[in-house]
Amino acid sequence: MARVITVAVVDDDRMLRDGLRAWLGGVPDLRLVATVATVGELLADSGRYGDPQRAPAEVVLLDLVLRDGSDPADNIRRLLRTGSRVLMISTVPDRSRIIEAIRAGADGYLTKDHDLPTLVAAVEDVAEGRGAHSMELAFACAYDDSPARPRLSPRERQILLDYASGMTLKSAARRAGITVHTAKDYLDRVKAKYQQAGRPTYTKLDLALRVREDSLDGG
Repeated sequence: MARVITVAVVDDDRMLRDGLRAWLGGVPDLRLVATVATVGELLADSGRYGDPQRAPAEVVLLDLVLRDGSDPADNIRRLLRTGSRVLMISTVPDRSRIIEAIRAGADGYLTKDHDLPTLVAAVEDVAEGRGAHSMELAFACAYDDSPARPRLSPRERQILLDYASGMTLKSAARRAGITVHTAKDYLDRVKAKYQQAGRPTYTKLDLALRVREDSLDGG
């Protein structure tokens, strides 16, 4: 039997909530457990949607800008603390806000004009921990020139991606056709650049997180 992914929707547009309820109701591998207008309502009023002791939704579809004036990054962090993963949805591809959302821990970003198969595929990717990549997200990352995003050379990026993906430094060096010493030098430069950008990066886990935050794998 296929695994069923639980989904919640946080959006202050009632028509959109109703539309998503109808859309997702016909998808056998997804189960919609809540449709609410604010993150606070989702966190405080879970009993309204069933067992108060139930696990949080695996994936929350979160509108980027809510009318309650809540901060998008704070909304994301609150949801992550419950164990949910977050897929941002919005009417417009605002580059700066997309980047802020990903850095806050969101697993992907979609505009609301995508079709149902695209949304379902994104939810499935997010639930599996792969992250949901989209043209909007790729474009935002490609043109992100904020001080918090270090400028990496092609070789630095290659070593970072290979090493953060699970390769040993020796394997990453062999793939790049360089010595382990040189590969370590590139990796040290990457860490130093993130340190200078105010995003300390020490371990392989930290490096993998930076790759995800900055969508360096190109998705």
